[in-house]
Amino acid sequence: MNLVFAGTPAFAVPSLDALVHAGHRLLAVYTQPDRPAGRGRKLLPGPVKERAQSLGLPARQPLTLKEIAEQEALAALAPDAMIVVAYGLILPPAVLAIPRLGCINVHASLLPRWRGAAPIERAIDAGDTESGVTIMQMAAGLDTGPMLARAATPITRSDTAGGLHDRLAALGANLLVETLARLERGAIRAELQDEALASYAAKLNKEEARLDWTKNAEVLHRRIRAFNPRPVAHARFRGKPVRLWEVAGALGRAPTGAGPGEIVQAGADGIHVACGDGRSIVLTRLQLEGGKALDAANFVNGQRPASGERFD
Repeated sequence: MNLVFAGTPAFAVPSLDALVHAGHRLLAVYTQPDRPAGRGRKLLPGPVKERAQSLGLPARQPLTLKEIAEQEALAALAPDAMIVVAYGLILPPAVLAIPRLGCINVHASLLPRWRGAAPIERAIDAGDTESGVTIMQMAAGLDTGPMLARAATPITRSDTAGGLHDRLAALGANLLVETLARLERGAIRAELQDEALASYAAKLNKEEARLDWTKNAEVLHRRIRAFNPRPVAHARFRGKPVRLWEVAGALGRAPTGAGPGEIVQAGADGIHVACGDGRSIVLTRLQLEGGKALDAANFVNGQRPASGERFD
């Protein structure tokens, strides 16, 4: 098939690779403009642009697809389909109508659950036991189009958003190739989403990442995993900010009288911290402001946290 690909972050790279490997002809790769990054704030390309360049594919980086000139340039390519994976720009109705088979999206959730910007993180944070990917025919609404295919994967108690992200990126790439083959043969029937089951995955914000130790242990356990690798759950220890990267799978029972945020035990296995429901979580990777992320053993050796001290 003659395809146009639109994507920007790392999640989209496996799908781009899969399309090339499957023998599809990539007419162009659309990706967001380079963004300033790092201490020097230099303009740097996103992962999809870097991959497109390494594959010798033409990369286009319009600020918007709402301009007539951009739409005409896309139409001149005469694609069979436009594959959209975490592109980050709104596709106007005029763009959705250009490809012969429409615009096909790879979304990182089992739609209609978790439409929107942060489906992976919201699934973990909400305590979902499974996630997955949906291949969808794009429509004017936000992730509202008819579904062409879905594939599920369990969410384990050790999954972080980063780990689940990588698993879903690979799952989505494989399902995309399979779905396009069926679509080309006319062997697929779209399924409308059930609006009654829809939920919205709002963007993450740093305020959410500040842990409230009065919450129950399960909620805090999920929050730490959901906010890794960004924006990273955080608290304060001895008056200084500390980022909480990882947590052990099992919950513990805090001693009677231990207040929320109180350290009840600290050792090489982790730092046991009391929560609001009388249980505890075990922090296994932490990072003080200005320092490196350390496993619990090294953090304990360096800081010597004592029972009775508190995370605020």
